[in-house]
Amino acid sequence: MMEWIDPLFAVILPVAHLAGATAVTIHAVLKKRESRTVVAWVGLAWMAPILGSVAYLGLGVNRIERKGTSLGLDKMLEALDFPPPREEEMMRLKEVIERHPTIVSMVRLGTRVTGRRIMRGNRVEPLCNGDEAFPEMVAAIEAAEESVTLLSYIFDSDRAGDRFLEALQQAVGRGVEVRVLIDHVGARYSKPSMVKRLRAAGIRVETFLKPGGIVRFRYLNLRNHRKIMVVDGRVGFTGGTNIREGHCLELAPAFPAQCLHFKFEGPVVAHLQEAFAIDWAFTTGERLTGQPWFRQLAFRGDVAARGISDGPDEDLDKMAEIILGALAAAARHVRIVTPYFLPSDVIHYALVTAAMRGIELDIVLPAKNNIAIVDWASAAQMPLLLQKGCRIYRTPGPFDHTKLMTVDGLWSLVGSTNWDARSLRLNFEYNVECYDEAFTERLERFIDDKIAKARPVRLEEIAGRSLPLRLRDGLARLLSPYL
Repeated sequence: MMEWIDPLFAVILPVAHLAGATAVTIHAVLKKRESRTVVAWVGLAWMAPILGSVAYLGLGVNRIERKGTSLGLDKMLEALDFPPPREEEMMRLKEVIERHPTIVSMVRLGTRVTGRRIMRGNRVEPLCNGDEAFPEMVAAIEAAEESVTLLSYIFDSDRAGDRFLEALQQAVGRGVEVRVLIDHVGARYSKPSMVKRLRAAGIRVETFLKPGGIVRFRYLNLRNHRKIMVVDGRVGFTGGTNIREGHCLELAPAFPAQCLHFKFEGPVVAHLQEAFAIDWAFTTGERLTGQPWFRQLAFRGDVAARGISDGPDEDLDKMAEIILGALAAAARHVRIVTPYFLPSDVIHYALVTAAMRGIELDIVLPAKNNIAIVDWASAAQMPLLLQKGCRIYRTPGPFDHTKLMTVDGLWSLVGSTNWDARSLRLNFEYNVECYDEAFTERLERFIDDKIAKARPVRLEEIAGRSLPLRLRDGLARLLSPYL
């Protein structure tokens, strides 16, 4: 029988290679938006028999069709009605528009991109590190009367995670409806798995995009990077902070990280809950509608805000469009804080163009990244930015995981998105755009404090590096779409 094996493989392998490479070519040409991405994947499929096609299946097919309409969740917010603006609100808005005429275009852009209206009357409170965020979140769970929804990329089984586990278990014991969703990859960052511990405590928990069969294998490279918690449909939290002790500096963790999270009260909390409900329905099939999940929300503050979901589904490129719009609308200054800075060519040149228009553009990055190759690739992008007038700063440790963008002392963007291809193309992310001078100025003072402690990056420093280092950084930049 052995004499049949070699001839059999001599026929099967070429046919499989031809079929796989042809399928990759057709799919990439029809589905991929960037020409260089199409060329890269098609070339790999034809030049690396079988392996190239398998790699494309696991890493290249990175889109999910899961529209909110198909989940029956697209009408949830229509039942929530809010009163028209009062006369004093209209007067204040008129004054703001006179000082910031581009606000109208930004509001219009956000509406076109998200399909969601601006929610007036919100209170937003920045929470620095887990030291401030975790006690507020746990206290909200302990005060919950009807429901808790919690979505986190990472929910570690450690000292920080234990606080949440105990509070969630007690909430369930009081009869509160609790739903917890953790990214499948993020759930494996610690052992024992918090998923198992939550289930053992009687808490309803699921993992997002858990592998299973050839269909799920296609989504191997996708992550749910969102951090959302909503209690009783009234108070919400989102930002960049994972549930892990590394974000809680008072615990003196082995790998400390600074970060910023936010507490929301007011109508925009419905946007946070909507994002969770869609992810939960996609994962479990359960639809969270009406009470106790959604409710009429009273005005609590002066911040106008809007939630922005972004991800490799029908929300693809929404965050990139918002960032590009903000850079185009800026009239005076832009500040960016991010741990990972690998913008696409389009965003890179939008930054350059803004600086050339005379916009004061500050980019704040960690002095030392926790992923070395990201540092190298980021350094390769700096010379042109510095040449054209952008200012880049490196903040001292602990590692700065903060994600912020502010424009002209009026508009700010907070949430989970990093300035890299993974966040903007492969991850499910969640952000909130906020319109308010007092709130944005508060964030800008926070950024100013970081800049005061940071080291400015000089053009001569980057340009004067040795040839091997510049070559290393340039090669790392070629990998930036995959970092």
